[in-house]
Amino acid sequence: MKVLLPYLALYRHHAGRMTLGVILAIVTLLASIGLLSLSGWFLAASSLAGLAGLYSFNYMLPAAGVRGAAIARTAGRYAERLVSHDATFRVLAHLRVYTFKKILPLSPGGLARFRQAELLNRLVADVDTLDHLYLRVLSPLITALIVIIVVTVGLSLLDIQLAITLAVIMLALLVLLPVVFYRQGKPIGTELTQLRAEYRTQLNSWLQGQAELVVFDAQPRFRQQLDETEQRWLHRQQQQAKLGGVSQALMIAASGLTVTLLLWMASGGLATTSQPGALIALFVFTPLAAFEALGPVATAFQHLGQVVASASRVSQIINTQPAVSFPEQGPNAAAQAHLQIKGVTFTYPEQPLPVLRDINLDISAGQHIALLGQTGCGKSTLAQLITRAWDVQQGEISLNGVPLAQYDEATLRSMMTVVSQRVHIFNTTLRDNLLMAAPDSSDLRLTEVLQQVELPQLLEDEGLNAWLGEGGRQLSGGEQRRLGLARALLHDAPLWILDEPTEGLDAETERHILLLIERCCADKTLILITHRLHGLDKMSQICVMEEGHIVEQGSHAELVSITGRYARYLQRHKPIDGSMTP
Repeated sequence: MKVLLPYLALYRHHAGRMTLGVILAIVTLLASIGLLSLSGWFLAASSLAGLAGLYSFNYMLPAAGVRGAAIARTAGRYAERLVSHDATFRVLAHLRVYTFKKILPLSPGGLARFRQAELLNRLVADVDTLDHLYLRVLSPLITALIVIIVVTVGLSLLDIQLAITLAVIMLALLVLLPVVFYRQGKPIGTELTQLRAEYRTQLNSWLQGQAELVVFDAQPRFRQQLDETEQRWLHRQQQQAKLGGVSQALMIAASGLTVTLLLWMASGGLATTSQPGALIALFVFTPLAAFEALGPVATAFQHLGQVVASASRVSQIINTQPAVSFPEQGPNAAAQAHLQIKGVTFTYPEQPLPVLRDINLDISAGQHIALLGQTGCGKSTLAQLITRAWDVQQGEISLNGVPLAQYDEATLRSMMTVVSQRVHIFNTTLRDNLLMAAPDSSDLRLTEVLQQVELPQLLEDEGLNAWLGEGGRQLSGGEQRRLGLARALLHDAPLWILDEPTEGLDAETERHILLLIERCCADKTLILITHRLHGLDKMSQICVMEEGHIVEQGSHAELVSITGRYARYLQRHKPIDGSMTP
């Protein structure tokens, strides 16, 4: 239960609306109790008065009270639902934004152990489950307690013994039922939360992997696994529904027995009179209506297991400390970028061997460096260290003479233009996918950049309003990569880090893109990560990497002259016509 304390503290930001919602719930229940009690007494009293009561019995005042209570109950119920749900949605929005802000700094290291569907499930479904904490637990519990007190005080004016009897029974139920049904419902709720996450993760994998499942005829096996998870989920839901039915049955039985007891006690007379008459109806209908306040309590606490499980899953993300933290303020952004890498060694968490070993580089402002090597030699890892996706464990990386760790995140991002190995396309318009790199760019500038990266075909039909779909499914791999280059052109920072920017492009397009990069980066610092040879002869320096080491470093001409690894690499990948570049 301690896991709920941070979320209860979060409610303080919305205490006004929540308090108003509880007050309206109390008013609504009291109006409902008053309506039923007054109606029962009014009918009984009218029957006893008979025709003779036409002149002696006051029909107008009770009738007005019945109408007033009915109107108050209807208006109160509407207002209570409106205010309570508004408060709940505001709390959920606050919590979801807060959780998302906690998730962002964890990328990529802290999120590596979570699957995408699992993160989405925690951010959406688990946060949504936390609305039970106010709507189904706190509000009903507080409301029931106050209603019991008010009803007890009201009935004590007529007969204190009957009032205390009703209060003791209702308070006992208010204390015992939540404990009993919480214990019974906790294992069910915990497993329901786990099965929901498991099912949605499997379903997401099934939908995303349709092509592979069809090709390898694995659909029946995967579908069977999904069906088994669904059946276990449904079984637990049935158990929870049965538990809810038992709680309601017990409440109905308790209500009936309590009414019978009070009727028997009232039949012998009240404290104010030995002939209770129509007041018996008051003591019958009041507990019937008052038990409405206890109805949601037992059901709410059987769901508390789900709330606790969801809170634990969300807290697991919120309480995770990011591997990389940024200061609030740092050096100002500069127009040039001088990058220094001194003795950097890096090992991924829970991995036995380092990925990078004693890397030393001094990249002057305006210099163009190529990192060449086979897949897995550490090129992309070095790029992630430069962008502070990870922090170095040994050595230091500095930008313009200042360690990267001293830069605030906004400044560091503004000084770097990055095209990663995998360009992500958001499920939105072409315009929005470009504006994320430069929000103030005009449509004319966006169109110009698309033409520069040879994507004019994307402007056909709907133009910049074209919807690109989930992950850019409508685009080929080469088009996605060129869209990433378009973002780089728009961002236009002094330091460019391009990870395999021409992968998946045909030779002619690759030549145009390399010329474009050369022209746009003429006065910028460029780090080109590649395993291809095209355009390397125009680089200031080429660093050949193997197994986390820089084994050769120099210009194209220098490395060719020493006939080392770079020269052998050229020989193995030499085109038929013998040329270096297309």
